[in-house]
Amino acid sequence: MLLLTDTLAEMASSDPPPGASAATAGRDRTRFEEEALSHAEQLYRIALRLTGSSQTAEDLVQDTYLRAFRAWQSYKPGTNLAAWLATIMRNANLDELRRQSRRPVQEPLDDDGDYYLYNRLAESSPQPQDEVLARLSGTAILSALAEVPENFREVVVLVDVGDFSYAEAAGILGIPIGTVMSRLYRGRRLLKRALADRPGEWEAA
Repeated sequence: MLLLTDTLAEMASSDPPPGASAATAGRDRTRFEEEALSHAEQLYRIALRLTGSSQTAEDLVQDTYLRAFRAWQSYKPGTNLAAWLATIMRNANLDELRRQSRRPVQEPLDDDGDYYLYNRLAESSPQPQDEVLARLSGTAILSALAEVPENFREVVVLVDVGDFSYAEAAGILGIPIGTVMSRLYRGRRLLKRALADRPGEWEAA
């Protein structure tokens, strides 16, 4: 899926720590890289839903591994490596968004008026949540996710696509679990509303 040869070559070219522990450190780093790369598919799925572009997603995953391999010694063995990598990827994505002057939207969206159209559509044609989430692979879904504000979209993607728990998502995003649950609820509603606006595309996805 991703060509990480250049990434690995660049990171492998760095000098190992000096002293007798160099060989041990080298083995530890090799194990870390192998385990980290085993999460590439999961990271790509998340990146694709966050960015909506396969090329941008590949670039984001590449950047994530570059950062992870540089900071590999800061990872604590035995903890959740996938969540650690996802945190790095989230930060890399935010850095890119800032560079492009597209900061995540932070409005709370508490006004029920924002959901009026969705509520009417849901009443006339309810969609089971699992049926909606089961279709998170089509082009229509990517365009629908692009309409969901960034701070809600990243929670939906981490939990429903990345299969992270509420606690893991909270750790990745640096927010309370309650905020994760609230944003997930609102994000799912916004996604379903976006899907309801394109029923033909959704059925074909």
